[in-house]
Amino acid sequence: AACRKLTGVLDDCLCDIESIDDFNTFKIFPKIQKLQERDYFRYYKVNLKRPCPFWADDGHCSIKDCHVEPCPESKIPVGIKAGSSNKYSKAANNSKELEDCEQANKLGAVNSTLSNQSKEAFIDWARYDDSQDHFCELDDERSPDAQYVDLLLNPERYTGYKGPSAWRVWNSIYEENCFKPRSVYRPLNPLAPSRGGDDGESFYTWLEGLCLEKRVFYKLISGLHASINLHLCANYLLEETWGKPRWGPNVKEFTRRFDPIETKGEGPRRLKNLYFLYLIELRALSKVAPYFERSVVDLYTGNGHEDAESKALLLEIFRDTKSFHMHFDEKSMFAGDKKGAKSLKEEFRLHFKNISRIMDCVGCDKCRLWGKLQTQGLGTALKILFSEKEIQNLPENSPSKGFQLTRQEIVALVNAFGRLSTSIKELQNFKVLLQQTR
Repeated sequence: AACRKLTGVLDDCLCDIESIDDFNTFKIFPKIQKLQERDYFRYYKVNLKRPCPFWADDGHCSIKDCHVEPCPESKIPVGIKAGSSNKYSKAANNSKELEDCEQANKLGAVNSTLSNQSKEAFIDWARYDDSQDHFCELDDERSPDAQYVDLLLNPERYTGYKGPSAWRVWNSIYEENCFKPRSVYRPLNPLAPSRGGDDGESFYTWLEGLCLEKRVFYKLISGLHASINLHLCANYLLEETWGKPRWGPNVKEFTRRFDPIETKGEGPRRLKNLYFLYLIELRALSKVAPYFERSVVDLYTGNGHEDAESKALLLEIFRDTKSFHMHFDEKSMFAGDKKGAKSLKEEFRLHFKNISRIMDCVGCDKCRLWGKLQTQGLGTALKILFSEKEIQNLPENSPSKGFQLTRQEIVALVNAFGRLSTSIKELQNFKVLLQQTR
């Protein structure tokens, strides 16, 4: 039913869902999967040790020691080794809770295996990157606590991280960063007081009354939330026999999160926001193409042949994004008077920065890794959409002063869009599974 209600035109952009499904399935998904497997895009440098800046970590199962430690300096500065002790911020009350915690600990651990060959390559990559001009804040990348993680060894899937600790993170994102007054409550928010008969009507009345930019901001966050939930439903721990886990789609979990009846109409709205987010990031990829088309930009790993192949595949994906005619038109955003538009854009940026800091409060390392990556990917997409003039005026053969992307931003942008492409593909799969279970 969630999927049956998912047809037709999306709000705030002239685009229909069926066209996106076809375009993604046949054009984008196979290529972006291939690109994500290449060395340049599979290693992401991330700091999983930054403390939560907003509250003391008190999640029931915050999986504090499910973390990754760098190798000693004498070996490789970016090497990784995993911590093994199990501590919880609060003693588990009973055996069931302890069991849940242990499962989440195990499933949420980041696999930090890297070959010596990879480690040596990273040193070479860092040298190359440092020779490029940077003009944006390199927050996580420059930290001594940052380490490379192999994304292919750490797929985004169900980890057992749930309940109040996880709610608190999302609640903080929506309540404090979506331009929302405290008197307006999100539908189905487990932390909101019960309000009797109001099934979110007051919330949507408020949302429709917002200016386009603020409405877009909410939809992007809701779309990201829906996408992450979809990955967890599609990659669920179905059973564990003889210590071997079996992962796969969980229709019951999907229905719980997205069915129109079970979610009082909220599920289809969330899935529409996922499509909206897909279009925004698709638009950013088509807009950033000129940056990568220059000969001065290469996807450097030290292997010339592989680097050339990676760039050719990336440019092919850019050509595909341009062939899709129903894009979101970002020109309608920040189009008011210059002063108002500038302060709104700055507000947008600061809200977004705050959300990326909230990701440091996620109690499970694997969830934190993917939360940070997808937030940075969306942030990079917005940076591209708001830099159109600078991108159009790039010099062909020299690094640009006006617009620059770091390796981190490029890796995050491609992988974040890869996750959205996967979500839309997974949604097709759930449609089929739901028809079979009738």
